[in-house]
Formats: sequence, structure tokens, C-alpha cells
Amino acid sequence: MLQTSPVSPLPVSTGGVARGDAWLHSAISRIEADFQRSADTHLITLNLAESAARGIDFYLKDKSTHPTGSLKHRLARSLFLYTLCNGMIHAASTIVEASSGSTAVSEAYFARLLGLRFIAVMPRATSPEKVAQITHHGGSCHWVDSAAEVYDEAGRLAHETGGHYTDQFTYTERATDWRGNNNIAQSMFSQMAHERHPVPRWIVLGAGTGDTSATIGRFVRYQRYQTQLCVADPQGSVFSDYRRSGDIGLRGAGSRIEGIGRPQVEASFIRSVIDRMIVVADVDPVAAMQALSALLGKRSGHLPKPTSSACWPWRTRCWRAARPAPSCRCYAIPASATCRPITTAPGLRKKWAPAARPLTPLPGTCGRCQCPATCDARYLTPVCYTQPD
Repeated sequence: MLQTSPVSPLPVSTGGVARGDAWLHSAISRIEADFQRSADTHLITLNLAESAARGIDFYLKDKSTHPTGSLKHRLARSLFLYTLCNGMIHAASTIVEASSGSTAVSEAYFARLLGLRFIAVMPRATSPEKVAQITHHGGSCHWVDSAAEVYDEAGRLAHETGGHYTDQFTYTERATDWRGNNNIAQSMFSQMAHERHPVPRWIVLGAGTGDTSATIGRFVRYQRYQTQLCVADPQGSVFSDYRRSGDIGLRGAGSRIEGIGRPQVEASFIRSVIDRMIVVADVDPVAAMQALSALLGKRSGHLPKPTSSACWPWRTRCWRAARPAPSCRCYAIPASATCRPITTAPGLRKKWAPAARPLTPLPGTCGRCQCPATCDARYLTPVCYTQPD
């Protein structure tokens, strides 16, 4: 459908309550209309035959199908609704955001949708593609030398222009309804409903603001799923160290991988909902992006993401441990016992058993198969057998 009519301006507030409400209502309606005509982003199956044969399926969330092509489109929509409903912006506001690029692209889109001026405060190293997208959507760019400078400069610029600093790094986890309301977690689980494993064992993602990991981590706990959350953190980011130490004052060089990892701890990063973090070397996302593009038959994105490379070691881990069946039991053999090989019932693996003593279940993690059992100094290497389904 071709719409040739120009975008009509929103009602301008003259200071009266009724007129201000008219602008607010019109602004919210436009954002809701944008949401209504925007399809959900796809979950793409990654065709890995060897993994699939072992019962392990991989899915990728393709956020490039958003209207802006930016992975932060859903976040920007939530931020604008949050600022509107909290009375933070009005018809004449200038919107200022500190960003490494992706959020600024989507915020420029929504600012233009509402007829507002938008300024993105970004490091000079931001990719030319992101800059072109921001200007395409009517925004302008204000440069700083490093990622650590964007916060103070955005606040200063908002004060200077009489505008509003959206501050995604503080407000995203507040702006997103983690219980549902079509957030990214609810979207993924709804799309997985008819898969052979509708509840994933692991969700692997990167952290920029921390909003996505906070939303997914809270959602799986609220829904009482057994899903665990792994966050990939690039070199130079402080998130992994913060999760381990709890030191909110940590500072780092910042990531060389655009759009992920931060030089300081962000308010929206909730470390308590994350089950595991992997620090990813800069070279790995570049290699993973190329491998992923070959598997998909199309470009996986113009920027490398650590999430892709973090999935590969997870495949091996999943083979060993990610989906331990309820019938999988590990035992340890007492070192003092005389052991003999026995053959189990058809379909079971051969195992060793003590000649005269029962096998002893142990808590923890089995050193061989990663099932729930472990050895201490009194025991030999645990052995495991799995009953057939």
C-alpha cells in the first residue's frame, strides 16, 4: 500500500490542560498504531544436523525485521511511552540520547513520528552505517571521543537545549513490562509454543543497556520456567566483573564491539537474574558472524555480536548437560570396592558397578557427563547411565 499524504503535525500544546492532553493522546495513539502494523520479529531455526540429532535445537531472534532495521526498536517504543506517560516530554521537547548507535536509530524514528527534534550523543568511532540511519530518520549526531563521555555530555546538552535526556541506560528496565505485554521474552516463548522443546534450556544474549537480560531473567522466574540465562560480554566491558564482584563503581575501557558491553555498570543491568556470563574475545564475534552468515545463506548483520560466538561452546555444553533427562542418574563407585563391568538392560550403556556394594548417589555435578552428581576424595570418577525414554 502506498501512502503519499505527508505526515500531519500533532496538535501543539499552548499550555492549556485540554490542549496538552490532546497532544499526549495523539502521540500515544501514533506509537500504538506503529506497534499494531509492525509484525513480530522472527525466530529462525539454525540448521545444525548433528546437534538436532542429539535433541538440541538452536534458534536466532532476527530483529532486523523491525521498521528501522534496528534491534532496539521495541526498546525505543517502550522508552517513548514511558516518557510520555510520566509527563517528561511535550510537543516542543528536544529528545537527547546517549547511544552507541542502535537505540539512537530507533529513537530518531519515533521522535520524527511525533514531530520532535532528536540528538544522538555518540562516540566518534560509531559506524557510518548507524550515522546514516540516524540522519535518515531525521536525527542529528553530537560527537564525543569515548563511550565513557556520552552520559555527562547528553545530560549537559539536554539542559542546554531545554530538552529531555531519555537515558536508556537507567530507564530501560523500568520502561519494559517484564511480566508480559508483548515484551521480547513473552514473544519468544509464544513463538516456541509448537516446537519440540517449547521451553528452552538456555537463552544466550549480549548486554548493552541490560534491559533484555533483565526482562528475560525476570520473565522466566515469574513464569516458573526452568530456562537459564547466559550473557556474553565482550572484552573491555565491566558487566562480567560486576556480576562476579558486585562492585558498582567498576570502570573499564569499554567494548570495541559496537552496541554491546559498557565501560561502567548501568542501572538497567540486573546481575541477580543471570545464571552465567561468558567473556568473549573481540576476534570471536567476527568469526562467528561469518560462520553464521554461511549457515543462514544471508548476512547475519553488519556488526559482529558476541552472542553468536557464545553459542558455539554452549553446543558442546548442551551435548553433555543442557538437557539432562529426569531418568539420567549418576553414581560414584567407592574406591575401596572391587569393581566389575556389568551389562545393563537393552538400550542402556555399559557401566561399572561395585562387586558387593550398592552404588552411592552424590550431589553436585558429575565430572564425566555433567549430570547432577559429583566425586569427593573418597570416590573414583563417577559413571552415568541413562534409562531409555
